[in-house]
Amino acid sequence: MILHAFPALTRARLLKRYKRFLADVVLLDGPRAGEEVTIHCPNPGAMTGLAEPDGEILLAPGKGKLPYSWEITCLPDGSLAGINTGHPNRIAEAAIKAGLIPELSGYASLRREVRYGTNSRIDLLAESPNRPPCYIEVKNVHLMRQPSLAEFPDCVTARGAKHLFELAAQVRAGARAVMLYIIQRDDCDRFALAADIDPGYARAFRDARAAGVEALAYACEISTEGVKLRVNLPLIEATANA
Repeated sequence: MILHAFPALTRARLLKRYKRFLADVVLLDGPRAGEEVTIHCPNPGAMTGLAEPDGEILLAPGKGKLPYSWEITCLPDGSLAGINTGHPNRIAEAAIKAGLIPELSGYASLRREVRYGTNSRIDLLAESPNRPPCYIEVKNVHLMRQPSLAEFPDCVTARGAKHLFELAAQVRAGARAVMLYIIQRDDCDRFALAADIDPGYARAFRDARAAGVEALAYACEISTEGVKLRVNLPLIEATANA
Protein backbone atom coordinates (compact mmCIF):
# COMPACT_ATOMS: atom_id res chain seq x y z
CA MET A 1 0.00 0.00 0.00
CA ILE A 2 1.46 3.34 -1.06
CA LEU A 3 1.26 5.78 1.85
CA HIS A 4 2.72 8.75 -0.01
CA ALA A 5 2.54 8.93 -3.81
CA PHE A 6 5.05 10.84 -5.91
CA PRO A 7 4.16 12.84 -8.99
CA ALA A 8 6.15 12.22 -12.16
CA LEU A 9 9.80 12.58 -11.13
CA THR A 10 12.66 14.11 -13.10
CA ARG A 11 16.21 12.78 -12.99
CA ALA A 12 19.01 15.21 -12.25
CA ARG A 13 22.73 15.27 -11.44
CA LEU A 14 23.55 17.09 -8.23
CA LEU A 15 26.16 19.83 -8.48
CA LYS A 16 26.04 21.17 -4.93
CA ARG A 17 23.73 21.71 -1.98
CA TYR A 18 24.02 24.99 -0.06
CA LYS A 19 22.24 27.21 2.46
CA ARG A 20 20.47 24.03 3.64
CA PHE A 21 17.41 24.54 1.45
CA LEU A 22 18.96 25.08 -1.99
CA ALA A 23 20.80 22.93 -4.51
CA ASP A 24 22.13 23.34 -8.03
CA VAL A 25 21.55 20.47 -10.43
CA VAL A 26 21.79 19.53 -14.10
CA LEU A 27 18.52 18.13 -15.46
CA LEU A 28 18.80 14.74 -17.17
CA ASP A 29 15.25 14.30 -18.48
CA GLY A 30 12.78 16.07 -20.73
CA PRO A 31 13.07 19.11 -22.99
CA ARG A 32 15.28 20.91 -20.45
CA ALA A 33 17.84 18.08 -20.25
CA GLY A 34 21.34 19.47 -19.86
CA GLU A 35 20.12 22.70 -18.27
CA GLU A 36 21.50 23.82 -14.90
CA VAL A 37 18.81 24.94 -12.43
CA THR A 38 18.48 25.82 -8.76
CA ILE A 39 16.02 23.63 -6.82
CA HIS A 40 14.47 23.46 -3.35
CA CYS A 41 15.95 21.02 -0.82
CA PRO A 42 13.20 20.12 1.71
CA ASN A 43 15.64 18.91 4.34
CA PRO A 44 17.48 21.15 6.86
CA GLY A 45 19.66 18.34 8.26
CA ALA A 46 23.20 17.24 7.53
CA MET A 47 22.13 14.74 4.81
CA THR A 48 25.35 12.78 5.37
CA GLY A 49 26.00 10.49 2.40
CA LEU A 50 22.91 11.71 0.54
CA ALA A 51 24.14 14.94 -1.04
CA GLU A 52 27.34 13.93 -2.79
CA PRO A 53 28.24 16.02 -5.86
CA ASP A 54 27.65 14.25 -9.19
CA GLY A 55 25.19 11.83 -7.63
CA GLU A 56 21.83 11.20 -9.30
CA ILE A 57 18.72 12.53 -7.58
CA LEU A 58 15.01 12.62 -8.41
CA LEU A 59 12.95 15.80 -8.45
CA ALA A 60 9.26 16.59 -8.08
CA PRO A 61 7.67 19.68 -9.62
CA GLY A 62 8.21 22.74 -7.43
CA LYS A 63 5.40 24.45 -5.58
CA GLY A 64 6.97 27.88 -5.14
CA LYS A 65 9.38 30.07 -7.08
CA LEU A 66 11.81 27.22 -7.77
CA PRO A 67 10.93 24.81 -10.60
CA TYR A 68 11.74 21.55 -8.79
CA SER A 69 11.97 20.05 -5.32
CA TRP A 70 14.41 17.30 -4.35
CA GLU A 71 12.60 14.10 -3.31
CA ILE A 72 14.94 11.11 -3.63
CA THR A 73 18.66 10.37 -3.64
CA CYS A 74 19.72 7.43 -5.84
CA LEU A 75 22.36 5.48 -3.93
CA PRO A 76 25.36 3.74 -5.58
CA ASP A 77 23.94 0.26 -4.86
CA GLY A 78 20.74 1.10 -6.74
CA SER A 79 18.56 1.66 -3.68
CA LEU A 80 16.66 4.88 -3.06
CA ALA A 81 16.49 7.20 -0.04
CA GLY A 82 13.71 9.72 0.52
CA ILE A 83 15.08 13.03 1.77
CA ASN A 84 11.93 15.13 2.26
CA THR A 85 11.47 15.64 6.01
CA GLY A 86 7.90 16.78 5.44
CA HIS A 87 6.68 13.29 4.50
CA PRO A 88 7.15 11.10 7.63
CA ASN A 89 4.24 12.60 9.60
CA ARG A 90 1.87 11.94 6.71
CA ILE A 91 3.34 8.47 6.17
CA ALA A 92 2.90 7.65 9.87
CA GLU A 93 -0.67 8.95 9.95
CA ALA A 94 -1.67 6.96 6.87
CA ALA A 95 0.05 3.82 8.15
CA ILE A 96 -1.67 3.98 11.55
CA LYS A 97 -5.09 4.58 9.97
CA ALA A 98 -4.51 1.62 7.62
CA GLY A 99 -3.57 -0.68 10.53
CA LEU A 100 -0.02 -1.16 9.26
CA ILE A 101 1.55 -0.41 12.65
CA PRO A 102 -0.02 -3.01 14.97
CA GLU A 103 1.52 -1.43 18.07
CA LEU A 104 -0.60 1.68 17.44
CA SER A 105 -3.85 0.09 16.34
CA GLY A 106 -7.23 0.16 18.04
CA TYR A 107 -7.68 3.89 18.65
CA ALA A 108 -10.93 5.61 17.69
CA SER A 109 -9.38 8.86 16.47
CA LEU A 110 -6.09 10.33 15.38
CA ARG A 111 -5.35 14.06 15.50
CA ARG A 112 -2.34 16.01 14.19
CA GLU A 113 -0.39 18.88 15.74
CA VAL A 114 -2.16 18.94 19.11
CA ARG A 115 -0.81 21.34 21.73
CA TYR A 116 0.64 19.75 24.87
CA GLY A 117 3.40 20.15 27.45
CA THR A 118 5.38 23.39 27.45
CA ASN A 119 4.85 25.22 24.16
CA SER A 120 4.92 21.94 22.23
CA ARG A 121 2.75 20.23 19.65
CA ILE A 122 2.54 16.47 19.38
CA ASP A 123 2.75 15.11 15.84
CA LEU A 124 -0.09 12.63 16.34
CA LEU A 125 -2.49 12.07 19.23
CA ALA A 126 -4.40 8.77 19.25
CA GLU A 127 -7.50 8.63 21.45
CA SER A 128 -10.25 6.23 22.48
CA PRO A 129 -12.92 6.57 25.17
CA ASN A 130 -11.76 3.61 27.27
CA ARG A 131 -7.98 3.86 27.16
CA PRO A 132 -5.32 6.49 27.92
CA PRO A 133 -4.40 8.88 25.09
CA CYS A 134 -1.30 7.98 23.10
CA TYR A 135 1.16 10.77 22.24
CA ILE A 136 3.13 9.91 19.11
CA GLU A 137 6.22 11.88 18.13
CA VAL A 138 7.44 11.14 14.58
CA LYS A 139 11.05 11.55 13.46
CA ASN A 140 12.50 11.29 9.96
CA VAL A 141 15.52 8.97 9.59
CA HIS A 142 17.84 8.55 6.62
CA LEU A 143 21.38 8.50 8.05
CA MET A 144 23.47 5.38 7.39
CA ARG A 145 27.18 5.22 8.21
CA GLN A 146 27.47 1.44 8.55
CA PRO A 147 25.93 -1.02 6.08
CA SER A 148 22.32 -1.86 6.96
CA LEU A 149 22.29 0.33 10.11
CA ALA A 150 19.96 3.33 10.10
CA GLU A 151 20.74 6.03 12.68
CA PHE A 152 19.19 9.11 14.24
CA PRO A 153 19.93 11.99 14.55
CA ASP A 154 22.26 13.22 11.80
CA CYS A 155 22.96 16.48 13.66
CA VAL A 156 22.49 17.91 17.16
CA THR A 157 18.78 18.33 17.95
CA ALA A 158 17.94 20.13 21.17
CA ARG A 159 14.34 20.22 19.97
CA GLY A 160 14.36 16.43 19.70
CA ALA A 161 15.59 16.08 23.28
CA LYS A 162 12.85 18.46 24.46
CA HIS A 163 10.26 16.24 22.79
CA LEU A 164 11.57 13.25 24.75
CA PHE A 165 11.28 15.15 28.04
CA GLU A 166 7.72 16.14 27.14
CA LEU A 167 6.76 12.56 26.27
CA ALA A 168 8.19 11.26 29.56
CA ALA A 169 6.07 13.81 31.41
CA GLN A 170 2.94 12.54 29.66
CA VAL A 171 3.71 8.97 30.72
CA ARG A 172 4.16 10.07 34.31
CA ALA A 173 0.76 11.78 34.06
CA GLY A 174 -0.86 8.49 33.03
CA ALA A 175 -0.81 8.68 29.22
CA ARG A 176 0.97 6.49 26.69
CA ALA A 177 3.83 7.97 24.66
CA VAL A 178 5.63 6.59 21.60
CA MET A 179 8.67 7.74 19.62
CA LEU A 180 8.06 6.62 16.03
CA TYR A 181 11.10 6.73 13.73
CA ILE A 182 10.18 6.60 10.03
CA ILE A 183 13.21 5.47 8.02
CA GLN A 184 12.99 6.68 4.43
CA ARG A 185 15.28 4.03 2.95
CA ASP A 186 15.00 0.29 2.39
CA ASP A 187 18.64 -0.82 2.61
CA CYS A 188 18.64 -1.19 6.41
CA ASP A 189 17.74 -3.94 8.86
CA ARG A 190 18.62 -2.29 12.22
CA PHE A 191 18.16 1.08 13.87
CA ALA A 192 20.34 2.87 16.42
CA LEU A 193 20.84 6.23 18.05
CA ALA A 194 23.92 8.12 16.82
CA ALA A 195 25.17 8.94 20.32
CA ASP A 196 28.48 10.31 19.01
CA ILE A 197 26.64 12.93 16.95
CA ASP A 198 24.29 14.03 19.76
CA PRO A 199 25.11 12.62 23.22
CA GLY A 200 22.42 14.84 24.74
CA TYR A 201 19.70 13.26 22.63
CA ALA A 202 20.95 9.78 23.50
CA ARG A 203 20.81 10.59 27.22
CA ALA A 204 17.31 12.06 26.87
CA PHE A 205 16.23 8.94 24.98
CA ARG A 206 17.53 6.61 27.73
CA ASP A 207 15.78 8.69 30.40
CA ALA A 208 12.53 8.70 28.41
CA ARG A 209 12.65 4.94 27.92
CA ALA A 210 13.23 4.47 31.64
CA ALA A 211 10.15 6.60 32.27
CA GLY A 212 8.06 4.34 30.03
CA VAL A 213 8.22 6.03 26.62
CA GLU A 214 8.05 3.41 23.87
CA ALA A 215 10.16 3.44 20.70
CA LEU A 216 9.33 2.04 17.26
CA ALA A 217 11.44 2.19 14.09
CA TYR A 218 9.78 1.39 10.77
CA ALA A 219 11.73 1.22 7.52
CA CYS A 220 10.09 2.21 4.26
CA GLU A 221 10.23 0.92 0.72
CA ILE A 222 11.00 3.80 -1.63
CA SER A 223 10.18 3.69 -5.35
CA THR A 224 9.52 6.26 -8.04
CA GLU A 225 5.81 5.64 -7.48
CA GLY A 226 5.78 6.39 -3.77
CA VAL A 227 6.52 5.25 -0.24
CA LYS A 228 5.35 2.04 1.40
CA LEU A 229 5.92 0.83 4.96
CA ARG A 230 8.26 -2.17 4.94
CA VAL A 231 9.22 -3.56 8.36
CA ASN A 232 9.65 -2.81 12.07
CA LEU A 233 13.40 -2.78 12.78
CA PRO A 234 15.16 -3.95 15.94
CA LEU A 235 16.52 -1.11 18.04
CA ILE A 236 20.14 -0.75 19.12
CA GLU A 237 19.97 2.10 21.59
CA ALA A 238 23.28 3.82 20.89
CA THR A 239 26.25 3.78 18.55
CA ALA A 240 29.55 5.59 18.85
CA ASN A 241 30.97 5.13 15.37
CA ALA A 242 32.36 7.91 13.25
